[in-house]
Amino acid sequence: MDSRPEKLLLLDTASLYFRAYFGMPDSLRSPDGRPVNAVRGLLDMIAFLITEHRPDRVVACWDDDWRPAFRVEAIGSYKEHRVAELRQEGPDVEEMPEDLRAQIPVIVDVLAALGIARVGSPGYEADDVIGTLVAREVTRPADPEDDGPRVGIVTGDRDLFQLVDDAAGVAVLYPARGVRDPDVVDQARLAEKYGVPTGTAYAEMAVLRGDPSDGLPGVAGIGEKTAAKLLATFGTLDRILAAAAAGEKGVTPSQRTKIAAAADYLAVAPDVVRVAHDAPLEPFDDSLPNEPADPAALETLAERWGIGSSVHRVVSALQA
Repeated sequence: MDSRPEKLLLLDTASLYFRAYFGMPDSLRSPDGRPVNAVRGLLDMIAFLITEHRPDRVVACWDDDWRPAFRVEAIGSYKEHRVAELRQEGPDVEEMPEDLRAQIPVIVDVLAALGIARVGSPGYEADDVIGTLVAREVTRPADPEDDGPRVGIVTGDRDLFQLVDDAAGVAVLYPARGVRDPDVVDQARLAEKYGVPTGTAYAEMAVLRGDPSDGLPGVAGIGEKTAAKLLATFGTLDRILAAAAAGEKGVTPSQRTKIAAAADYLAVAPDVVRVAHDAPLEPFDDSLPNEPADPAALETLAERWGIGSSVHRVVSALQA
């Protein structure tokens, strides 16, 4: 009997299909000439991840809303520069190449035919789905004899470094050099590269530093290294703010001025940067199937879109 602890792989799906689209040649086309590079690239990533990491459970986490209202209400600039169309009802339309947008429904259909769980939550990002699923998993402490992390988060988004937790067996597989050779981000890696000891501290550093790619201004004049140094001195963002307000040593006059000027931002930014841990999720089965859920539909999709080789790689990985 296999006593190996179950392993869960959480995929930040949009992060991966964007990477696939820009990393695979646009000459990859369906028989009728439509682009399939993102579909094929994502499937090849999934096949490799299953083969390499042998997870028991896999969830393709989904952006039901890539720009949630609760974050925009707190900070209006949140992802504003990536909006292609503002909508009164439903999620805003994200700016992306139309050749990529056209492939997303194909990804949805192929994942369903394979039987790989695809999970989103209305009004929440995939990051929040991942945060919620991690919160459900970490109720059991990691076994020191576990072979690697029990929960692996596959993402190109550094925001999810906040979920790293050695005690709970949660690590991020960050594909800086590609999915086949990711940085395994644990607490030692956070300390080495960013100067912060925990995922929680990483989130608080990110609040201070800001993130132009997400439209988060941060505290002007306080970058990553300064933020990490302040956290090393005071431990938490709340303590930094209290020390700045009280004029304590360890916060320079210039830093106090900058923090005071950013008071409105700092009052709301932690709730924007912090991923949700309680997004409502419908029941789903995250077990990795041994066979496709709908072989006939999968065969039809493979033939229609000319993605047979990539589909075959995923099916072979499932059956191994």
